[in-house]
Amino acid sequence: MSKAIFPGSFDPFTVGHENIVIRGLNIFDHIVIAVGINSEKRGMFTIEQRLDFIHKVFKEYDNVSIETYSGLTVDFAKEIQCTHILRGLRTSADFEFERAIAQVNKQMSGLDTAFLLCSPEHTPVNSSIVRDIVAHGGDASMYVPAAIREELKKIANGRKHL
Repeated sequence: MSKAIFPGSFDPFTVGHENIVIRGLNIFDHIVIAVGINSEKRGMFTIEQRLDFIHKVFKEYDNVSIETYSGLTVDFAKEIQCTHILRGLRTSADFEFERAIAQVNKQMSGLDTAFLLCSPEHTPVNSSIVRDIVAHGGDASMYVPAAIREELKKIANGRKHL
């Protein structure tokens, strides 16, 4: 069975992330969405909120699981017996950054990284932009999966009144 880890902070999970996972399921039997915990970094959304968002998006998928981890991605990937690392690429800058990490990961663990190009309509979408929109009370609903749109709208509306 092929099993890929899709690591990230997912602060928050976007339509681009969703698209990579769904398309990755055409390649891998199982995908573990691994939410990294970095104690030195404070996200907009708590780990619990991020996990809840992702669980809502993939509640109908038996071949997607969601985990948290800290430390090196390759160590966690080996621990949960993944065969590959899955990453999405939006731009050539993403490729250069991800290529270097993939090569080091391969040297350290033997795990290959599979890259999927994001769908063209998702190229401008990233978590930083979504966080900025939400932080300023804007409507980020077109950039997040349908399963969490209403929840993010409520959060953004709450910030409008601060």
